Amino acid sequence: MLVTLAIATGTTVALFLWLLDQATARRVATPSLLWLLPAAGALVAVIYERAGRGVERGNNLIIDEIHAPGGGVPGRLAPLVLIGTILTHLCGGSAGREGTAVQMGGSIAGALERQVMPHVRHLRPFSAGERGVFLQAGIAAGFSAVFGTPIAGAIFAIEVLRVGRLARGALLPCLVAALLADVVTRAWGIRHTVYPSVMVGDAWVSLPLLGQVAMAAIIFGLASRLFSLTSHAVTTALGRLVRPVWLRPAIGGLAVIGLVHALGTRDYLGLGVSSPDPGAVTILSAFTDGGAERWSWLLKLLFTVITIGSGFKGGEVTPLFFIGATLGNTLALWLGAPVELFAAVGFAAVFAGATNTPLACTIMGLELFGAGALPYLAVGCGLAFAVSGPTGVYTAQRRRSTVVVSPLPATGTEQHS
Repeated sequence: MLVTLAIATGTTVALFLWLLDQATARRVATPSLLWLLPAAGALVAVIYERAGRGVERGNNLIIDEIHAPGGGVPGRLAPLVLIGTILTHLCGGSAGREGTAVQMGGSIAGALERQVMPHVRHLRPFSAGERGVFLQAGIAAGFSAVFGTPIAGAIFAIEVLRVGRLARGALLPCLVAALLADVVTRAWGIRHTVYPSVMVGDAWVSLPLLGQVAMAAIIFGLASRLFSLTSHAVTTALGRLVRPVWLRPAIGGLAVIGLVHALGTRDYLGLGVSSPDPGAVTILSAFTDGGAERWSWLLKLLFTVITIGSGFKGGEVTPLFFIGATLGNTLALWLGAPVELFAAVGFAAVFAGATNTPLACTIMGLELFGAGALPYLAVGCGLAFAVSGPTGVYTAQRRRSTVVVSPLPATGTEQHS
């Protein structure tokens, strides 16, 4: 079943990434599509209200289902989040793609477990613990396929459930699913973004530079905390003040349009990985001197918090990459440090602080930027995680003080480090 899960998830994510590229290209070629953003958000909200009841919580739904198995992860989650994310990006919302891929992976895992396994001879039903591990494998497959980082995908799936603890018993299934899903996605012709390999001098570790990275990591952690707190605050405020669900993203869409015209730039719409405009601020440009403005990180944070907090679909991770890389660019110029290194550390560290997954983010940095940056990535991600505080973007994460009944006692598949 792991092979089936990986093939299905890898194929679905490949389709999603292709559609996302098409939507982004269309948005760039047709600037007037931005005016449709409020209507697109309202439409997605209506679709979810009528056909998506029970799946609105997205990633948090999957995490909760692993902690305490209940009704399962509905299969309709995958097509709904796919449609919602494509509409968000087509019309210019500032969102990511990780949340969509992870939700599709979890949804496919749930559908396979409920609808396929009962019809396959010699396969007994999953226990509660095995079902949780299978959902974790779906998370790993989705994460790996969307970013091309299979090792980080596997670690993310076992680290994201509980802050500071690893569900080590699920590591092997998650690793298998992540590796296979990545192979399948690439086999469909999907090419992931290539980031610069970061090399820092002749020595593997420079203590003065490590000290500069540690200072920057504190700021990265505070940026992570700011992102988490403000996104939750926007969601809570709109939920209390605006009763119709469809009106919340409509208001958010209008706010994004207002910001674009007030600032006179579209650099903070969409993913922000790259742009046909050589003068635009992007994640890739942040790795070069002068590739970001002083407040680029804060503007991307504002655009994303409004988009995601008001109810648009997508994810937070790629915007967090943007925030971290551009903040790293700014701090490097301030400290007189290597821009490439600080952009890479910020890229991973802001993500680590916002998701409470420092190990996965360190490994992701290793996969994307090479071993030369590893010591600095480890310090950056670890300190950012420590500074960011208990609040993260995933409200379903359990913490050390939370007393819960583990869903995996029967198989012994969850251990804690």
